[in-house]
Amino acid sequence: MKNLLLTLAIIFSFNATSQIAVMTAVDLKDGVEDDYLKLEKFYSAVHKEAIKQGFRTGWSLWKAPDNPDDPTAPEYILFDNFTEEQYEAAQNGNGPNGLDIAKKIYKGKMSRRAIEKMAGSWQDTSNERRSYVLKLVDATILAGGDIKPGDQVSINFMSKKTDDFENYETKVWKPVAEKNILMGNLRQWALVEAIGRSENAYDNWSHLVFNLRAANPGEGYSPSGFKWEKLWEGIESSRDMSDPTTLTCVMVVQ
Repeated sequence: MKNLLLTLAIIFSFNATSQIAVMTAVDLKDGVEDDYLKLEKFYSAVHKEAIKQGFRTGWSLWKAPDNPDDPTAPEYILFDNFTEEQYEAAQNGNGPNGLDIAKKIYKGKMSRRAIEKMAGSWQDTSNERRSYVLKLVDATILAGGDIKPGDQVSINFMSKKTDDFENYETKVWKPVAEKNILMGNLRQWALVEAIGRSENAYDNWSHLVFNLRAANPGEGYSPSGFKWEKLWEGIESSRDMSDPTTLTCVMVVQ
């Protein structure tokens, strides 16, 4: 399986209200990273207002590791979080108008022409954007406070092989993650399923697992013994899984 940089593209923190996330992989043009970050800073205020108006539950921007061997690898990952009702409304054309919101919040701070130019400049910064719609399967609590810039999350891509795959993850592995959260080794674990993709998106994975790292983890908890070895055999036979890839939070609006 290709790793994250080949397939994509928050963390998003899934909870009782955020059940859908749109994940977008951004492959930047050469030499435009500063301009791109200015653009996302501009839009972060728009996302904040959209959240305030009830159109979504969160937004975040994450830096992906460098991958000089793959010219199409994304430099940044975007996550837009929604409830199912908010996502359905957006799909039906009842979502926010980003330009209208931008004109409202930047009125008196920027000219109308400057606002329109900035709002449309995303086309000038990216070679390609690949989008994935993710639906929450299960998650632990989020420990250690809200997501903030500098936080790191590891992501593993998974290809489902058996019908009991999700049961293995949620009933066998999730309790291990919860134990590590109680020990201060992890802040959150979440399993999501890809339920939609853009036409240019990769389709060689079915699920993602997120592990939000703790700031100062100790020795991780790992079960042992005959019963666990048999359970682990079941887990491994139920899916193919990529090596972890680490994302670093750059901006977040909640």
